[in-house]
Amino acid sequence: MPMVKNPEKHGFPNLAANQNFIDRSEFDGWLFPSGYILDSMECIIYHIRTAMNPKKQDIKKARGFALLSGGLDSQLAVCVLRDAGAEVEGVTFSTPFFSPDAARKAAAALGITLHVVDFTDDELQLIKSPPHGFGGAMNPCIDYHARMIARAGEMMLERGYDFVSTGEVLNQRPMSQNRQSLGVVERCSGLKGRLVRPLCALLLEPTIPEQEGKIDRSRLLGLSGRRREPQFELARKYGLVDYPSPAGGCKLTEKGFGRRLKDLLEHEGLDDRRLVELLNIARRYRLPGGSGVILGRDARENAMLKEAMRPGDTLLVPVSAPGPTALIPKLSGEADLDIALKLVCAFSRCDRLEGDMNVRVTSGGSTRETTVPRPYDRAPLLPFQLL
Repeated sequence: MPMVKNPEKHGFPNLAANQNFIDRSEFDGWLFPSGYILDSMECIIYHIRTAMNPKKQDIKKARGFALLSGGLDSQLAVCVLRDAGAEVEGVTFSTPFFSPDAARKAAAALGITLHVVDFTDDELQLIKSPPHGFGGAMNPCIDYHARMIARAGEMMLERGYDFVSTGEVLNQRPMSQNRQSLGVVERCSGLKGRLVRPLCALLLEPTIPEQEGKIDRSRLLGLSGRRREPQFELARKYGLVDYPSPAGGCKLTEKGFGRRLKDLLEHEGLDDRRLVELLNIARRYRLPGGSGVILGRDARENAMLKEAMRPGDTLLVPVSAPGPTALIPKLSGEADLDIALKLVCAFSRCDRLEGDMNVRVTSGGSTRETTVPRPYDRAPLLPFQLL
């Protein structure tokens, strides 16, 4: 490395006057990534420290929380951080729309501690009013991610850790992982300087743990774009063989599920968590009078709908033949009830039944049986289905 002469030309007219600056502990253990070109100021600091031969201080390892979805990128982020000298614990989030099971499996394979955080209230609040809007469906990705990072940041502060990390790759997703969006997420999360993105860190500004030498920046990566080959190569290097498709995981990105969620938001609302959780099962119908019908598809879902019934709901159960149970959270009138009864009969196994079907109606604390006259044709009911 060439020596820098005449340091006074670079802002050091009096070395003694700058003694406090050059002795600051943040420069102890300074790490230069291979191939990194030092500017004049860095050269000065390096050579002054070398000439003075200060006593090297031990630098503690960085400790932090890695957001772990269970996908390949989030697992690779943990591996890269450990290579860079950091101690990592995983954080994942549980909601009616996102299961932590993949993260649990990944954490076990990686051998790290995993913290599972209930994110339902945060998620529903953001769906009701997303500051940065939705993606292609009912997915407020930017706000969703920023809030998750902020929650992990609270844990970081509570434990006195150094960073929160993600598995983001610059420009992998055109809307939520471009440079501007990454900046918005960092700003909204309140973790400026403490949010490490190890897979694309070399394309971003160094974070505080990197500047302090607690994370070896030379071991971080500079991935960019949508090509997956670099990740697959890294997976082979680290022995990662079990990871889900990068397109899966969050139901909010599914357009069909998004339509059902939007319908619930506009009618019954999202304050009843029971109805939110029931979005994951059954067929959905919105009837002309405004009533919503949840129609079971098998015995398991029928049992779940019966268990979910609350005062104020209406429950329909076929009596004359096997068929679907229907739950109506807010029945708007008799006209909607008649259509709902036809739905139950149309999807029942009544082909060998002679005569009309009987259906048990439970509502307002009382139960009665009613006969539903034929025909039981599905075609006129299709326009009411939410697909």
